[in-house]
Amino acid sequence: MKIICIGRNYLEHIKELKNTSPEEILFFLKPETAIPIKGQPFFLPDFSSNIEHEIEIILKINKTGKFIQEKFAKNYFSEISIGIDFTARDLQEKLKKKGLPWEPAKSFDGSAVVGKFIPIIDLELKNINFSLYKNGKIVQKGNTKYMMNNFSKIISYVSKFITLKKGDLIFTGTPSGVSTVKKNDHLEGFIENNSLFEIKVV
Repeated sequence: MKIICIGRNYLEHIKELKNTSPEEILFFLKPETAIPIKGQPFFLPDFSSNIEHEIEIILKINKTGKFIQEKFAKNYFSEISIGIDFTARDLQEKLKKKGLPWEPAKSFDGSAVVGKFIPIIDLELKNINFSLYKNGKIVQKGNTKYMMNNFSKIISYVSKFITLKKGDLIFTGTPSGVSTVKKNDHLEGFIENNSLFEIKVV
């Protein structure tokens, strides 16, 4: 199982981090060990002093595909969820300045929170509200209509380079509002009014 993450897919998030918009879809990978063990909290790593949350819609691939045409991409997933791409922002900035890959700041153990999956049958994919609450207060909210690259474009583009297989996960990018998490924070992720995960920071 692969975890594929899309970067810089919401304009307001690009602006808040003072990044440039990519000419092509930007993606990177996380290992399976990035998903926290079920029931465990998120453990703050000792190699960073600034871990930030990035709430994202997640697609679950339901069959093998390569060179998937955009018009057929909707047939390659039937469930979505919400999750967090935890990012060691201080480490990422150091790596970016040196022109080095982001993986140490993005792919560490526990960095990919994955919520409960729900069927897409009753959802309007181009107009999905999603949000993250921290200690009972909303800190991030987004809507898929503001994605620079929609689900079909993402699946089609990624499949040009990587064969997608059943069970693979695609994190589709975060809206603005990323911020630092601290010990004892309680995080809860929603699609519309459905709470799909809760996790404590320790």
